Amino acid sequence: MKRMSFLADVLVIIVFVAIGRSAHHHGLSIGGMLSTLWPFLAGLCGAWLYVMLRQGDVRSWSGGAVVVGLTVAIGMILRVIAGQGTAFAFVLVAVAFLGLLMLGWRVSYRLAVRRTRPIDDGGSLHGHVSRFE
Repeated sequence: MKRMSFLADVLVIIVFVAIGRSAHHHGLSIGGMLSTLWPFLAGLCGAWLYVMLRQGDVRSWSGGAVVVGLTVAIGMILRVIAGQGTAFAFVLVAVAFLGLLMLGWRVSYRLAVRRTRPIDDGGSLHGHVSRFE
């Protein structure tokens, strides 16, 4: 499941970059997409590695918050090193978009898992022993 979770984060970043490049009329060429993607994808890899080594669960709410924060921070640092723009408004949009979507899928995943798991109440129903045991 971690592979799918990682791919979900990658997809969020691809959508973020595609929307941004399209909205600013930079085009969706492979070279252009890759030049904008790589700092954030590198940030994502660093973030996932950090969370897996320190906290373990990249799919948790707290793990997701760290992934978002580190992805944006590392991505912006790499953009500065590469001579790409990091306007304050861009940083805010990146935090908001990546935060909403990366944390959003994690919340949806948790809710779906919670709904599909049977409730283990120790074999009783409201304090009474079930006749089906």
